[in-house]
Amino acid sequence: MSVLGRENNSDADESLTVRLGSFLARDGSDGAAVDLDVDSPHAAVVFGKRGTGKSYTLGVLAEGLADSRGVSPVVVDPMGVFGGLTAAGGRIVEPTVRPGSIPAAVWPDLVGLDPTSGAGSLLWRTVADAVDDGKGRGGKVDGDTAAGGKPSVPASIDSFRRFLSEADAPDSTRRTVRNHLRLAESWGIFDADAPSVSSFAADGTPTVLDLAGVPETASAGVVRAVARGLYDARVDGDVDRLPWLLVDEAHAFFGGVADPALRTLLTRGRSPGVSFVCATQRPGALPSVAVSQSDLLVTHRLTAEPDVERLAEAEATYLAGDLASRLPTGTGEALVVDDATETAHTVRVRRRRTPHEGGSPSASEVTID
Repeated sequence: MSVLGRENNSDADESLTVRLGSFLARDGSDGAAVDLDVDSPHAAVVFGKRGTGKSYTLGVLAEGLADSRGVSPVVVDPMGVFGGLTAAGGRIVEPTVRPGSIPAAVWPDLVGLDPTSGAGSLLWRTVADAVDDGKGRGGKVDGDTAAGGKPSVPASIDSFRRFLSEADAPDSTRRTVRNHLRLAESWGIFDADAPSVSSFAADGTPTVLDLAGVPETASAGVVRAVARGLYDARVDGDVDRLPWLLVDEAHAFFGGVADPALRTLLTRGRSPGVSFVCATQRPGALPSVAVSQSDLLVTHRLTAEPDVERLAEAEATYLAGDLASRLPTGTGEALVVDDATETAHTVRVRRRRTPHEGGSPSASEVTID
């Protein structure tokens, strides 16, 4: 058995590894088993054009993490395809987050206001005042615990409105902000009494954040809150388990309000023990840092030139030849670049034990009475 992501395989603890699949021999047969280390935190990317196994591989990782001790997988599911993880004891959550978990400076961008405009700066100030008021009465920024034994007072959309009504600003500006707060409230993702993000990593149960049907901007707000919340929970010592955040269709969350939190996980997440796996069928849409900071790269078939070019950024001196020329062609096959052992292998991803819901429907399967 070979363990990727771990320099010394001789003392590998099987309870701290995830079975990824098997080496793919030149004749197409399966070789020795290939596992992935989960004892240490990792940053990883999973690439693949549509239909080649990218989401399937993410599900394989989530299954394995569910069976591993000391870790907690959290899956961001924008397309609603990871419901099958309930067969592994997973829980499906329609996530809500506390309004105060989104920084005041981010709120204008979140609701589509220019931060430098009158309405944008008013919203920024309103949120900051409401959050500061909650902290002054005992709450943390997200209202997790009370300080000095005082009751926690998490910020809410209603508290934003209260501070807005008291703000020294033109009626037209307040009306604009009020309308945008109404928009944010309509997304259904904000709840002052929502469970803390740290609760997602409190035990080893896989948590699937079902964002199917949630507007893209609102989804980005959830991802921002969850990514930063998991990081802060480990820094503050609020969770003992090591969280693994697995994000499907990750390209949709870079470049927007979630971007800073995701970059934090890529560049600093391993120090407090937060692993981050981003999967996408559009590698070219990811920032370069996603590849440069990843110690594991799993890529299925790619054909678009921008995507192959992004893959080329992962090429290192210890790799012989051109990575693009080594890309697999079969569904379920993947090229794995492991920076810990400075090797690259072609593997066949194992079959999942739980249902995979990421396939496309077929007209031939439709029964017409």
